[in-house]
Parts: sequence; structure tokens; C-alpha cells
Amino acid sequence: MPPGRARSSRADRLRASLFRTDRIDRFGVFPFRRFGVSSFRTGGFRGDRFHTPAPLSPEPGESPSPGTGAAPSPTPEAPPPPEPGTATATGAVTVTGGGRGPKSVAGPKAGRRRTRRTVVRFVLVVGGVLVLAAPSGAAPVRLGPPPSVVEVSPGACGRPWPLPRTGLQTFVLHNTAAAPTDIHLVDARTGAVLGEVEGIAPGARRRLMAGLGPGTYAFVCLPEDADPVLGPAVRVHATARDAATGQSSGPAALPVTREELTPPTLDYQRWAAARIDRLVTATDVLRAAVDSGDRAAARAAWLPAHLDYARLGAAYDAFGDAGRAIDGDTAGLPGGVADPGFTGFHRVEHGLWHGERGPALRVAAHRLASDVHALRERWSRTRMDPADLGRRAHEILEDTLQHELTGRTDHGSGSGLATARAHLDGTRAVLGRLRPLLRGRYPDLPALDRRLDHATRLLDRFGPVEEDGDGDWTPLDRLTPADRRRVDAAIGDLAERLASVATLCEPRRMP
Repeated sequence: MPPGRARSSRADRLRASLFRTDRIDRFGVFPFRRFGVSSFRTGGFRGDRFHTPAPLSPEPGESPSPGTGAAPSPTPEAPPPPEPGTATATGAVTVTGGGRGPKSVAGPKAGRRRTRRTVVRFVLVVGGVLVLAAPSGAAPVRLGPPPSVVEVSPGACGRPWPLPRTGLQTFVLHNTAAAPTDIHLVDARTGAVLGEVEGIAPGARRRLMAGLGPGTYAFVCLPEDADPVLGPAVRVHATARDAATGQSSGPAALPVTREELTPPTLDYQRWAAARIDRLVTATDVLRAAVDSGDRAAARAAWLPAHLDYARLGAAYDAFGDAGRAIDGDTAGLPGGVADPGFTGFHRVEHGLWHGERGPALRVAAHRLASDVHALRERWSRTRMDPADLGRRAHEILEDTLQHELTGRTDHGSGSGLATARAHLDGTRAVLGRLRPLLRGRYPDLPALDRRLDHATRLLDRFGPVEEDGDGDWTPLDRLTPADRRRVDAAIGDLAERLASVATLCEPRRMP
């Protein structure tokens, strides 16, 4: 999240459901979509009016993007008590919430509020078998036998596991330990994770759904502030039907460790250092233009400097207070644009495009240049958290959707699309360093690259493509409604796909 922008009371970020298996996708068939991109899609905004982005058609050989909605959970055996979305004896359904993905339970850090939509699917009890009503035209999906209760504790992790079998299974995980505990279901041979549930409170029960093929599996219990515990390996044997149908396990991926993330993070820091040198030069040019009193020259110098900063999106969190000073907005400032805390690029932008004259604008430009110089000095001593790199690959374009493509950060320059285009460059810089880790873990990587190219070509239609940003960009309010929907849809689709990258690249504790 760019420093200086307002946070809401929701979790710091939406996490994709790569290993989170408590949802059914929009086809009602499997609890995860291609390494679990969330089954929710965020719409765009025009002013204060919500509108839905135009859908992107799937490319050849590519499965469709996930739809909107949260499916109800299957009916649990007693205990646990019914949960939202659980069918009652009469077939009634209670569905609450919704959003682009499951909420994070990783920590108290607050994030932005997402606009949420919920599509309710109906659960019926037919002949004692739970049936999920799929979307129109699709066959109902039987969720199978009742769930198995599995203990979560250091002394009895993953016990018992009654009647191991192939196919879609639901486990009720009962934490009998005294501390909150995460649990993973893994392939005992390869260590690949098929499902995970985080933060199960002492005494609580949570569900985990996973598709199992013939093989050997185990649960891994990760108590808070304690070493991971590997449960017993359980063999799931193939049946004659499995041989005929080619039954295999559901999506799984090898967990990424912090050690694996360290080299690409250090490489990104070196790249960012070179980009900050460019940023220093560009802001010095901007300061000189403002000092000269040549408004046209100052406006022309403002955009290239700001785009140099926008391409550093993955480093925003590491900038801290310096980032807020350089690219902060008026959100949360009682005085708005007149507040003394309003500094940086947008303060200079507001002055240049609102006819401000006098020493105040020069002071703002000098403050910006000084802050950028200070950032370069501190950056050589800064160390990015390796866990942030994959998360920022997703959050850069999530920020774009909520700020640049809504006009919230436009103070007169009309450069929202130019900044969005720079954010695509920043996303590529992160993906390039994560690519070795994603190969073999994320089969949709080629499709992600194609969508990134598509979004780049689309934005290039509305402005110059030169690196220095010279020339005019089409302001958001001058796009046709169709173009606005295309841009929102392209960036929204990328943000959704990149949620899988964030989840895959989150370091995990393993035994």
C-alpha cells in the first residue's frame, strides 16, 4: 500500500485461497481454482458509483476467471455447530459476507475496504444427501459423505483419520491444544501443500476441503510459538473406479521458504537503488522548473518524476515515513490540501494544476526533492522483508484499482492511467525476480504473462509509451464508458491472478 493512503478496518490484505479450501468455486465443482485464485471479483468504480468491469474472455487452453460469490459450507456432523451458509433440515440457507477472497488471519494490520458482492447459491437436502445448486445450466454437485473429525494438537496431530479414500473430502479440524494452531494437509512424499487452515483457536473447529488421489498424505500442525509437528502418514489406495477415471489429487504446491525468497529480494533492492538514482535526478529537474516560474516546464517535469516513483511499488512498505512524505495524499488530513502534512508529489501537482503562485509551491518542490535525496541515503541501509515481495506483486495493482483508476489520487494532472501503466512496469519488476520460484508452482504463469501484455497494450492506447512519460495521457473522465470498463476489467483480472502469486510466495513453516 502506498504510504499516506488511508487504511480501513479490514485485514491488511486479501489472501488468495491457494491452500484455503473452505470455498466452492463458481462452477460448484472444486474448492479451488488453479492454485486458488479467490472466487470473488472486484468491480471498478466511477466516481462514487459502483460498476462491474467488462468480463475478459478466456484465452485458448485457459480456464475462465473465477466468478463472484461465496458458496455455503457443507453441513457438519454434530458437533460442530452450524455455520453461515450451512443447510438446515428444511433446506434454508444463511449466507453472510462476501468479497474478493478469504480474510487474512495473519495479524492485526489493517487494510483497505473492498467493495463486495455476494451471489447466494442454494443448498438442498435431497434424500439425506447434501446437494449444492450450481449456476444455471450446471448439474447439481453432491458434496459426498459427512466430514471426518481430525484432532489438531502437538501430541495427536492429524489423528484419527477414519476411512481414508480418494475424491473430494471434508475434514473438521478440532484444536485440542492450548494455543492457536495452523494446520496443513500435505503430500507426505513431496511436501506439497493441498490445503491449510490458519489460526484455529483452542477448542474451536474449522473445516478443510481437499481433493485426494491415490497417495500418502499427512497433516502438519503448527502451534503458535512452537515447532511444527508432522502427523502420521496415511495411505490412500486407488480403487477400480479411480483407475478408470484417472482420479488424482487436487491442486498442490511446494511451500516457499524465507531462504528461497532472500536472493530475489536482495536483487530487487539493487534494482530499486538504481531506480531511486533516476528518481533523484528527475525531482531535481522538477524543483528547478518550479524555481524558474515556468509552469509549463514544471508540469512537463512533474509526470516523469512521479512515474519513476510509481515504478517502485514493491518497495513502498519499506519506505516508511519517507514514502508518506513523498507520495502521501490528503486522506486523514483534517486540513485537506491546505494541511501542513500534505506534502510530496501530489502537493506539487495540486499547486501546478490549480494556478498556485508564490513561495509556497517552491517550498513544496524543495521539500519533495529533499525527501527523495533522504530516501536514497536511507535505502542503502534498508532491508526489505522477503515475505513482502510476493505480497506486493499483488498489492501494486490492487492499489491501482482502488486509487488511480477511481481518480482518488488525481489532483489535476489527469495522469491516473499513466500511473497505472507505471504500476504494470513495477509489477513486471517483481515477477521477473519471482519467476524462478513460480515455475513448477504456478501453472497459470504463461496466462498471467499474456494478461499482463494485454493490459499494457490497452493502457498504451491512451498515452505515450516512452519511459520518460513525455506527452499527454487521456484523463480518466475522458474515457468512454466502454474503455473505462475494459481498463477496470484488465487491471482487476491481473490483481486477481496475482493474488495466487502472493499466496504461493508467502513463506511457510514446515517440519
